[in-house]
Amino acid sequence: MAVIERAPQNTIAPDTTGSNFFRADASLADVLQVYLPEATWAHIAPHLDRLGALAGSELDACARLADAHPPVLHHRDRFGNDAQRIEYHPAYRQLERVAFGDFGIHAMSHRPGILGFPGTYPAVAKHAFTYLFNQAEFGLGCPINVSDGAAMLLSRFGDDALKAKYLDGLTQTDMNSLTQGAQFMTEKEGGSDVGSLTTTARQEGGQWRLYGEKWFCSNADAPLAMLLARPEGAQGGTRGVGLFLMPRTLDDGSQNRYRIVRLKDKLGTRSMASGEITFDGATAYPVGRLDRGFVQMAEMVNWSRLSNGVKSTALMRRALHDALTVARGRSAFGVRVVDLPLARRQLLKIMLPVEQALSMCFATARALDRAELEGSQDAQLLLRILTPVLKFRATRDARKVCGDALEMRGGVGYIEEFACARLLRDSHLGSIWEGTGNIVAIDALQRAIGRHGADAALLADLNARLDDATDVPDALRKRLRHNVEGAIAMARAVAGAAGNEADARRATSALYHVTSAVVLAWEGQQIHRRRGDARRMLLARLVLDHRLGGRDPFAVGAGDHEQRCGNILLSDEPAPLRQIADLLS
Repeated sequence: MAVIERAPQNTIAPDTTGSNFFRADASLADVLQVYLPEATWAHIAPHLDRLGALAGSELDACARLADAHPPVLHHRDRFGNDAQRIEYHPAYRQLERVAFGDFGIHAMSHRPGILGFPGTYPAVAKHAFTYLFNQAEFGLGCPINVSDGAAMLLSRFGDDALKAKYLDGLTQTDMNSLTQGAQFMTEKEGGSDVGSLTTTARQEGGQWRLYGEKWFCSNADAPLAMLLARPEGAQGGTRGVGLFLMPRTLDDGSQNRYRIVRLKDKLGTRSMASGEITFDGATAYPVGRLDRGFVQMAEMVNWSRLSNGVKSTALMRRALHDALTVARGRSAFGVRVVDLPLARRQLLKIMLPVEQALSMCFATARALDRAELEGSQDAQLLLRILTPVLKFRATRDARKVCGDALEMRGGVGYIEEFACARLLRDSHLGSIWEGTGNIVAIDALQRAIGRHGADAALLADLNARLDDATDVPDALRKRLRHNVEGAIAMARAVAGAAGNEADARRATSALYHVTSAVVLAWEGQQIHRRRGDARRMLLARLVLDHRLGGRDPFAVGAGDHEQRCGNILLSDEPAPLRQIADLLS
């Protein structure tokens, strides 16, 4: 059991240890009640409360230990036998027991009855658990996600025999029966350029066998791995790539014919084992049609990019929580830090991208539920654009937010004994995992819009939200519509001209900001009607001002407007619309 160190009352640098991360986050509860049926919210709320308490105590202490004691690869046993294994710190194993065993986050989309829920969970509910867990531990978020994704691929595309053999283990919450999953994708020859991969699948003796190398394999010793390989003789490019399931242990109990060459010495997510793997005739099973492997894996990537956005948002939320705890609990020059004008402005700059990302995560998760649970074709197109847009911007914002929050703690934030340094290190993974920023921006513009026409679905959704948001002051709604039209026009121009690829990043950011502003305003109306708090409308206004609006670089003075916004947003008190109506115009 990890030791939980609580700060003494007279500490000069208080932290979040001992707090309940769920109870401390009113925005999360508000947003979930916007997107979830009342019965689902009522069911998950006490479980989120329990996870929030664990995240602020035991899980955080375990995460700190697991980060400080990364996994170790052993190639032989003590008798000299060739028996590879990875040794993990006990704190990592405890994190696994909570995530996979106690809460079953990996299985919520697949196995009915998790935590007593009558069916499988909608994505909105599942990612509420993802969001809280990853505020304590980001590294294990990858094994949770890839196990979830492997189960999705197998259930959708695997034949009956393969599902009967492996699907139950992937979705188990009994730790003795669980078989975690992995996805081995990246190769030296082609990271994002999947069509250039060189791993080969050959049929030998009626069995598919793999030859080649994968360069970056997270959850490296997982019992099951999904991967892409080119069947011998298949055409080049992505159309010649097949999807395979590879077990670590064969039916006779022997080890499959692949080796972990070494573990990666990573900047962040140090608790989780990522390695390089070589295949020398490893047995594998085709999943679905061999000429549809890339298309099938792309469906999982969309799931994974949403999860990636949620996890990066979790890092930002933890960083904001830490910064607010310091600012409210420490005094400098005889004044609480939170009451110093410059500190308040810095806290607002940290808060805004966190709240943007929170809204984008759960709006995207709701689109996923509408597409998959309700069969909406419009939602499917909407999901196609929201997923890369979320992944592109939220993961980039996480790097800055975590760095700025570290600075609020001063020199202590740079010390590994506190969470700030780990959050900053971990935050850099998000914008690399599942495609770098350039790749994802091109996907959003040239593919989602240029190829699939997803801009029409996004425009329709945003206009529908604005039509519905009749409580939002007319001046703000007019500004929002104007910015929506501008962002969509820019995105279409970039998507429609090959020479404008260099503008893809700016266009994707513009889509993110206008979408988040509209969603924030619309959510603000729903929350205000439920409990009289319109602060998310105020956040929508700040997105327009600070993320989309131009500003005179030589102007002096933030002005009364920003000071009043800070007073309202940094308070825990609700703000009725009548109180802030003039600030929204």
